[in-house]
Amino acid sequence: MGSRKKAKQQPVKRWPRVVIVGFGRVGGALARGLRKAGWPVSVLPRSQDSVRRAASSGARLADHDDLRAAHLCLLAVPDAQVANAAELVLEDLGPQTPLVHLSGALTLSAFGRAALDSRRPLGSFHPLAAISDPTDTFAGHTASLAASTPGLLKTLRALATSLSMHTLEVPETGRAAYHAGAVLSAGLLVALADAAVAALEHAGLHRDQSLEALLPLMRSALNGLSSRGFARGLTGPVVRGDVAVVQAHLEALPAEVGTLYRLLSRRTLDLVGGTLPAETTLALKRILA
Repeated sequence: MGSRKKAKQQPVKRWPRVVIVGFGRVGGALARGLRKAGWPVSVLPRSQDSVRRAASSGARLADHDDLRAAHLCLLAVPDAQVANAAELVLEDLGPQTPLVHLSGALTLSAFGRAALDSRRPLGSFHPLAAISDPTDTFAGHTASLAASTPGLLKTLRALATSLSMHTLEVPETGRAAYHAGAVLSAGLLVALADAAVAALEHAGLHRDQSLEALLPLMRSALNGLSSRGFARGLTGPVVRGDVAVVQAHLEALPAEVGTLYRLLSRRTLDLVGGTLPAETTLALKRILA
């Protein structure tokens, strides 16, 4: 009988040990996603409610040994609390354990003087995902990264890959403008939907009924943008050059919603470019001024 060859064993991937400080929506979703991807994760909730949520989700609660052994510490806390959270864990972390915040707006100086003086690697991992519940997934979204060392940047890329995310790097000098764009595309998109619902309510329709009707419309607009880009993905009366309809809209809308309609329609007119007759463009500019 011939001898059997032993199957070559694949090496087991050893992910860095991670401690997540905070267990809100984003911290909870990160803990859940990283655990699922095989990363050793423990969490350090910052309130009794968060402790209960973490325990009920099956997350491991971090102790002093977890902090000391951590290879990466993620601060899933509000922007205003980043420096304070960093100071609270500094003494318990190893001297080279990187600190990473999840803010889109803050630079790496936000960790505060104590963290900066510790000379440990510092970074930012901002998920471009509207996480409204800890069970939400990051898959398919993008994470913006910043790091003070190449090694930490490599780790953050691996973290994003494990969560099935794309990555981009944002210059420190552009953080505020970058984050404003992110807010416009997510939180303010929800506010825009509220304004659209208010217009339908003004027409006499029920709020819940209006939202149910408008959400598929919004999704179809985003699908058009994804498939055909800005100019070709546009629809509506401005694109068609229907001056009378735009005028009727402005006369029908409540003042606050009308102001928003004007601003966005002017933006639409810019995107349309020279596709409309000159006299139509002039008429639209006049009523949208």
